[in-house]
Amino acid sequence: MARSLAEWLALQEAVHPKAIDLDLARVGAVARRLGIDRPQCAVITVGGTNGKGSTVAHLEALWLAAGRSVGLFTSPHFLRYNERIRINGVEAEDAAIVSAFERIEAARGATTLTFFEYNTLAALQLFSRQGVELALLEVGLGGRLDASNLVDADVSVVCSVGLDHRDWLGETVEEIGAEKAGIFRPGRPAVLGTASMPASVYAAIARLGAKPYVAERDFRWQVTPAAGGPPRWSYRGARLSLADLPPSALAGSIQYRNAATAFAALEALAGGGGPSAAAAQVVAALDAQTAAAGLRRVRLPGRLQIVPGPVEWILDIAHNPPAAEVLAAQLAERPCQGRTLAVVGILGDKDAAAIVRALAPAIQGWFLCSLEGPRGISAAELERRVGAFVRNPVLAGSVRAGCEAARAAARAGDRVVVCGSVHTVGPALEWLGVYSAA
Repeated sequence: MARSLAEWLALQEAVHPKAIDLDLARVGAVARRLGIDRPQCAVITVGGTNGKGSTVAHLEALWLAAGRSVGLFTSPHFLRYNERIRINGVEAEDAAIVSAFERIEAARGATTLTFFEYNTLAALQLFSRQGVELALLEVGLGGRLDASNLVDADVSVVCSVGLDHRDWLGETVEEIGAEKAGIFRPGRPAVLGTASMPASVYAAIARLGAKPYVAERDFRWQVTPAAGGPPRWSYRGARLSLADLPPSALAGSIQYRNAATAFAALEALAGGGGPSAAAAQVVAALDAQTAAAGLRRVRLPGRLQIVPGPVEWILDIAHNPPAAEVLAAQLAERPCQGRTLAVVGILGDKDAAAIVRALAPAIQGWFLCSLEGPRGISAAELERRVGAFVRNPVLAGSVRAGCEAARAAARAGDRVVVCGSVHTVGPALEWLGVYSAA
């Protein structure tokens, strides 16, 4: 009897003895058996501590605005596993994913795979079968040994490097940078979303002979305030010069950088041959009107997502200290008439104290939530870890309970920020009834 998608996912969580096992040998061997280790389409792989989700979302939207076919692989998901695989902006259906899993199971033999490795192989299969012109792969963890790195990308992007996942990637930004730079390939473009990278990233580029394309050096953007309306901005790179662009549909000034990094990745891809030929056509046709259409259509739930109302809700994963610092800056850019309340849930292996410390100056009321699962911690334990930075928090047994308590406490003109983890924002999106992946 055929398994359902839910049954497959339960099986995959138990097949391999470790939930995370950074090793390309096993997943690479299965990919070769499936014939998907060398995609026929162009590939852009995007990594970094923060910004990679927004960058791949911009790439997808720009490519679709040019009328071309694209597959997107991202993680984790908020509510449905299907969110992880999109083809031409549409989530993969259960039946297609299940068929991919059945082919993986037949090919893997005695080789065990992690949950994420199954996910990566399924995405690559579906992209191959649909014949997409571009595959966008978001790195799951690190880069060098992440399953997405089994493919040699035509262009690799590192958006930022900060302290996160230190149990797996190293204790310093230099060590973490070296892991993230593992997605670069000899002689191929390496796009950096900021020039402020650890020396290890630049050393990797030099060692490989990769072609650096660095923000604020090789590509630039400029934002111009507009009287009585949203700002306009321009982009200038090696091949593209675009003026009078609208802001991204994603909120926050950080998105100018992420959108510019996406433009730069397309420019870099256009310089290649073979499967990158479609990119040259896209860039040649990417005028300000097409770019504007792409910027307006980009969607990414849970990243500074704003739900307006008498009480405004702002949802942002902000699951590590650098992301929390960016969120704090975005809150400062967006003044609030009343108080700012925070519904926060953080996994036990994250630096909760640093996350909350970054947000504390902007928050007037705290609602700390318990998170379930092997990495989750109780609200009481979270309070113990962050108590030096919060006053009189409300402890909630779940994210739903935290959201309900915050709503009851909020008055017109206040805003509620939900952050700390995908496992916090996902349930909040469902509770608010506003989730949309498209």
